Amino acid sequence: MSKAVFQLEALTCPSCIKKIETTLNNTVGVESTKVLFNLSKVKTQFDETTIKASQLEEIISKLGYPVLSKKVS
Repeated sequence: MSKAVFQLEALTCPSCIKKIETTLNNTVGVESTKVLFNLSKVKTQFDETTIKASQLEEIISKLGYPVLSKKVS
């Protein structure tokens, strides 16, 4: 299981949290997603054999939230 933390631009509404968490949690290979609203970060745990961190970054960007940086471990 791999972990990734994505730093986003400032989140402005609580509904952003649900949109990101729901989309990523429904993505095959994603074990869990947690949005840290005050820090504008998305923490994910995923199976790297099924999905790559770059694909998760693309999904977040397509939702309308530019990713400023990512840290994968």
